[in-house]
Amino acid sequence: MTKTLVAFFSRADENYFGGAMRYVKVGNTEIVVGIINNLIEADTFKIEMKEPYFPVYMTCIEEAKKDLRQGYRPELVQLPNNMDQYDTIILGYPNYWGTMPMAVVTFLEQFDSTNKTILPLCTNEGSGMGLSERDIKKYAKGATVKDGLSILGSRVSQSEKQVQEWLNKQGVM
Repeated sequence: MTKTLVAFFSRADENYFGGAMRYVKVGNTEIVVGIINNLIEADTFKIEMKEPYFPVYMTCIEEAKKDLRQGYRPELVQLPNNMDQYDTIILGYPNYWGTMPMAVVTFLEQFDSTNKTILPLCTNEGSGMGLSERDIKKYAKGATVKDGLSILGSRVSQSEKQVQEWLNKQGVM
């Protein structure tokens, strides 16, 4: 029997929604993870940085750009106890500068991805998956990376049908 982990990075605070800034208590990716948790049985793990990005959106994205350009691996609050028990990882993250946040790279580099299946899930405001699927393959060597799902952050609360169809197509439901 396969066991699934939903691992995700999500950011609350000030976020960008279709041309405007808005403060949110729960990040877009975390909202989608809640939908997934209502649809399938899986463990959940939130990827959190020991030193989170600044709450103001424009400052946050500049910090994220600097991390990406420098190849910085932020330290995480914790890691899952036993990654060996999972065959499938649904990996959720926002699109930062055309790929996933560097905290997700830190996470991926902490375990052996051989024989794991990774399903990328990217929230964004129109930039899609960017290069994140390619980058996951780079950092999760030996994993099978399936087609990802791109969801507009401003539409996450209406994404249940889209998420369900994607999970079905990927054989998770």
